[in-house]
Parts: sequence; C-alpha cells; structure tokens
Amino acid sequence: QVQLVESGGGLVQAGGSLRLSCAASGRTFSSYTMGWFRQAPGKEREFVALVTSGDSTYYPDSVKGRFTISRDNAKNTVYLQMNSLKPEDTAIYYCAADYRVAMVAGAYRYWGQGTQVTVSS
Repeated sequence: QVQLVESGGGLVQAGGSLRLSCAASGRTFSSYTMGWFRQAPGKEREFVALVTSGDSTYYPDSVKGRFTISRDNAKNTVYLQMNSLKPEDTAIYYCAADYRVAMVAGAYRYWGQGTQVTVSS
C-alpha cells in the first residue's frame, strides 16, 4: 500500500513557475514508476510526466521543455517543476505510482488527492 500526498499548487500568472511535490509513504518508493497527470474541468485525465525507477523520464509534447520531473528516493518524494506556465496548464494535478511504466492513467494503482494549479492570463 502506498499513500501519496501532493502539495505546491496555487495561482500563478502566465509565464510563471510552480514546483509540485508528492510525498509517498512506504519503504519501496524507489521501485515505483512515479507519474504526474492532470485533469481540467470536462476533460479526461492526461499524462504530464513520469520518472522510472531507473530515473528515465518521459513527457508529452505539450509540456516538453517546460516541465521537469525528478525524484528523491531518500525523501520518498517526486517533484514536478513547471516553468513558462500557460493558461491551458490550469488543472488539478495528480501524483500516481505503479510498478509498471505507462503513460495512461488507468495503468496506475496508487493516486494522490490532487492539487489545483491555476494559471491566469
């Protein structure tokens, strides 16, 4: 069982930055693929970034070059640094964990409660 708690969301102007954190419980954090997803009102949950247990990272084109995912296994924490934010980045951001490497939300077993990110124009 893994519990995930996100933090760091908020309101920011377009062009600004935010760093999200996701703290995980459990002793096997380093074995998990950690993912970030987001969901805007009326839209499906979409993939934002993932980092594997081997520190490989993957991003969709919509955030590549602007967002950076990283993990600190000593702190059981994964981060999402978001730069050059756009109004279309506005959504609830969720942290997820699973042993598999996947870019689809349905593949992840464990989820946090989400944190709101709002980007004003």
